[in-house]
Amino acid sequence: MKGSHYDIIIVGQGICGTVLSSALMEQHQKVLVIDDGNKKAASKIASGVINPVTGRRIVKTWQIDTVMPAAVRMYQALEKKLGTSIVKQCNIINFHPSEQMQKAFKDRIAEDPTYLSTQPLPNTIAAAFEAPFGHTVIDPCWLVNLENLLHYWRQKLIEKKAFIEDVFDFKKLESKADHIVYDKYTANKIIFCEGAKGQENPYFKQLPFAPNKGEALLVKINGLDNRYIYKKAVSIVPWKDAVFWVGSNYEWDNYNDDPSPSFKEKTITALNEWLTIPYEVIDHIAGIRPANTQRRPFIGMHPVFKNIGIFNGMGTKGCSLAPYFAEQMTEHILHQTPIDNEATIDRFHILAP
Repeated sequence: MKGSHYDIIIVGQGICGTVLSSALMEQHQKVLVIDDGNKKAASKIASGVINPVTGRRIVKTWQIDTVMPAAVRMYQALEKKLGTSIVKQCNIINFHPSEQMQKAFKDRIAEDPTYLSTQPLPNTIAAAFEAPFGHTVIDPCWLVNLENLLHYWRQKLIEKKAFIEDVFDFKKLESKADHIVYDKYTANKIIFCEGAKGQENPYFKQLPFAPNKGEALLVKINGLDNRYIYKKAVSIVPWKDAVFWVGSNYEWDNYNDDPSPSFKEKTITALNEWLTIPYEVIDHIAGIRPANTQRRPFIGMHPVFKNIGIFNGMGTKGCSLAPYFAEQMTEHILHQTPIDNEATIDRFHILAP
């Protein structure tokens, strides 16, 4: 790879860097991915859930009718390419925490039943939970195996001599009129997919990043059906075998990426009030999400340095948003097609660093 020229250099191999490099390589672009191997990167501790409805008002997630089919299509294609399981349908059983939420869901189903139903639960699931206010099933939902996706795609990049594990050094980056130079490499363009580190990027730190901390417990629950996701005060998401991911929270101020005792205590309290079967906490993980104040992605090329771009800001929706917008970013890079008005960085006034 020494002294090689690439079409695109991508910095970061989380969800965004993975799907963008895949989309570009599908279009026969020569790609180099540089990643620092951060074990606490948000992509490595995220649940991988694609949920089409959100919030107390039970509304459709932004652009879900478009982005969810695109995400499933890309993940299924990557499954075939990598020969490993990456995505499966895994519907959410949403247990209502109160009589008011039970009524809100009932009213919502009467108004628009898309993705929502009140199908009865199998007896084994009904017996595993305290559910005095009933439930609603959200269908379809999908679960992305992020560990497989990130690991096997990295192996594919290494096989293709398209990967370097290193900390990116901005002092080694130069922007020329029609290309960039990084260390011993040249490329037509460089795209930053750095996650929460994006707030420190000298070219894009003016964007309104608002990273937040998320945490989860890894909990062994023998006998709980792992074909579903369970949601109430917390979400219980299949992880591996009888181990479930249980979370998460949003911590906006004074956070670090270390697990906090208060989260663990609060989550155990929630499980004790909800689960009727035994469980065992086996790990506690935490990381920083690349969220922002607008809850919309940051996608596009720098207005001054035309060969330097960003693909970031997906927040908690990376699994659902990244594949669709990776294809859009690829088309933008290759054919100058427009990026969605709510996702493009052209909506901000960005100056030279």
